[in-house]
Amino acid sequence: MKKDIQDRIDIEILVNNFYDRVKDDELLGRIFDKVMKVDWDKHLPKMYDFWENIVFQAGNYKGRPFLPHLEVNAKETLTSSHFDQWLKLFHKTIDDLFEGSIANQLKFKSQNIKEVWNYKMDYINNYSPDTL
Repeated sequence: MKKDIQDRIDIEILVNNFYDRVKDDELLGRIFDKVMKVDWDKHLPKMYDFWENIVFQAGNYKGRPFLPHLEVNAKETLTSSHFDQWLKLFHKTIDDLFEGSIANQLKFKSQNIKEVWNYKMDYINNYSPDTL
């Protein structure tokens, strides 16, 4: 039986497993490695803080999480396919490792993040004043 997400250690396990999947993913892996050229030693601790804040309101994440996605989008257009794949991998990672109310809340919150960010990116790519 799997346990629920309980603390930062669980967040780190989730994030590490998720990004292992992202690195191997045909659609997303190239974005992270070739387009963003992610320094994983710097990126992962930021993601631990981000998701710990989302789950436990830890207050330790300082940043503007959408901004790096705008920078990526300037190099390669991010589409709903990217966000859909991100969410699919994230939920699969949660389901493979955890179960319980906090895990379910995290899936709900990540769904909301995906929808908002996808909406914003779609607007930027298709309806911003520069494209009208």
